[in-house]
Amino acid sequence: MNRLSKLPFRIEPLGRHDRSGFCSGSEPLDRYFRTQVSQDVRRRMTACYVAVSCDDARVAGFYALSAAQVCLRQLPQQLQKKLPRYPVVPAVRIGRLAVDRRFQGRGLGSALLVDALFRAINADIAAYAVIVDAKDDRAAAFYRHHGFLDLDPNQRILFIPLARLIETSKRKK
Repeated sequence: MNRLSKLPFRIEPLGRHDRSGFCSGSEPLDRYFRTQVSQDVRRRMTACYVAVSCDDARVAGFYALSAAQVCLRQLPQQLQKKLPRYPVVPAVRIGRLAVDRRFQGRGLGSALLVDALFRAINADIAAYAVIVDAKDDRAAAFYRHHGFLDLDPNQRILFIPLARLIETSKRKK
C-alpha cells in the first residue's frame, strides 16, 4: 500500500472543480490556481492535477507540470560526465505545488510530489530530470527533504534526476 492510498484524497486532472475557496496561504499560488491555470491548460502550457477530498469533493491541493530544459553546464560535473554533450537536456518542471490550509499537515504535499514524479517517470516523452523553482527557503527545504539537489541555489532552482528515482524504486521492491 502506498502512502497516498492511506489519505482520503484522489488525484486527478483538473476539470470543472470549484477552485474559488482554495487558500494555501500563498497569494501568488492561490491567484494562479483560481484565475490562470485553466487558461494555461487550454493553451497546453501546463498540465494541472488536483487532490480532491473524498469526503466533500473539495480541492485540497494541486500541482502543475510542464516541459522544460536544463543547460548541461548547470548540472554538477559528475552528472555532466555521464550525459551526451547536448547543450541542454530535457526535463519536466513542477511549476507550482500547493495544499489548501484546511488540509496542510497531513502529508498531502509529499503525496502530490510523489504523484508528479510518478507521472514524469511514466510519461511517453523522455526527460532526464524534474526541476522546481522553490518560492522560498521553506519550499526549497521541502524539496531537498525529498532528494532534490540544488541546480542554482541563488535562485532556489532544484532538480532530481529521474534515473535516480527509478533506481531507488527498483531497490525498494
